[in-house]
Amino acid sequence: MSRALPILFNTEMVRAILDGRKDATRRIVKGFIPDDAVWGYTAFTPKGYISCRVTFADGYGEKFFKLPCEPGDILYVRETWEHFECCCCEGDEHGNCYREPQQSALNKSCGCYMYRATDEIYGDARWHPNIHMPKEAARIWLKVTNVRVERLQEITIDGIRNEGISSMAVHAGDMEIALKEWKNLWNSTIKKTDLDSYGWEANPYVFVIEFIRIDKPEEI
Repeated sequence: MSRALPILFNTEMVRAILDGRKDATRRIVKGFIPDDAVWGYTAFTPKGYISCRVTFADGYGEKFFKLPCEPGDILYVRETWEHFECCCCEGDEHGNCYREPQQSALNKSCGCYMYRATDEIYGDARWHPNIHMPKEAARIWLKVTNVRVERLQEITIDGIRNEGISSMAVHAGDMEIALKEWKNLWNSTIKKTDLDSYGWEANPYVFVIEFIRIDKPEEI
């Protein structure tokens, strides 16, 4: 049976997934990694890990990094969300809720989950951060098709497109402008205090996770 793992996306990237524009994401590989590292799998690589090989004058060393997920794993997207009791949602012209009522994982009340990427809330309602979204509220399910490691700046025009950027520069194949757009997007996701280590200019190693969108598996 495939594993079901959470993955966080901000509102902009959730919209890109829903629009069918995004089928890849990059996540930082943390830890000390030499510049001449060679990534892959050897006979000694444990399951769920990837090998980082470094060549020395008298041989090579090998270090293992745990993969955030593996091909075949199922990811449920955590996004910015809220839960309303049934009496609070607008419903259709007859007052009937057009969503499937669900029990809130927070207070067990019956109602509707709503999402910042596609919905609006009013009054005293407040959005909950994506990191706190319960599995029961997930509406987007992904299946991992490939995981690899590369330098952040090794991204291609197709890679930028697969990350969800659909600007005129990307469609025209203008790599110079597309790279600037990707650089700005990447740096916007990094804390200012971490830019020196993980920003575009630092060119960190990243896990490239490719996926397809699927319906929620019945066994989950």
